[in-house]
Amino acid sequence: MRPLRYAINVTLDGCCHHEAGSTDEELHRYWAETLARADALLFGRVTYEMMESAFRSPASTAAMPDWMQPFVRTINAAKKYVVSGTLDPVDWNAELVRGELGAAVQQLKQQPGNGLFVGGVTLPLALAELGLIDEYEFVVQPTLAGHGPTLFAGLSKPIDLKLVSRQEFGSGAVAMRYNPR
Repeated sequence: MRPLRYAINVTLDGCCHHEAGSTDEELHRYWAETLARADALLFGRVTYEMMESAFRSPASTAAMPDWMQPFVRTINAAKKYVVSGTLDPVDWNAELVRGELGAAVQQLKQQPGNGLFVGGVTLPLALAELGLIDEYEFVVQPTLAGHGPTLFAGLSKPIDLKLVSRQEFGSGAVAMRYNPR
């Protein structure tokens, strides 16, 4: 069974809006390596559309610095599953996930492989509520945003986590990986 890993950038005050933190060459390399460890990516509609608009178009990615290109290549090549009841059809190497969320994701997890990666805010909250996330990874940015969506707002019960690794970056960001206890 392949594990489901959730990873996201978050500011010190808990904001997880994609424009709240900053990124540099070291972090882009880290995220490219993180994505490459998964067999497939699992996104909700909003995250899928945001990532597609940012990284799919040759025109938008051509203007990006060279150090961003490994991430661009990795995300473009990745198999993607999109959880959405309103989006139809999808492409960009993607497939829609329909039906009951827990059963559908459990079926994806039961396939052989190295793992699934999930990003975003709303879908991971639903997956955490169902107890389907096997690993949580937060890259904490040394920034106070003062606004924006926060992680796991509305979670119905606490999830106790055990720290399994920690990595500091030159920017002051810190990546921390946790497993549920």
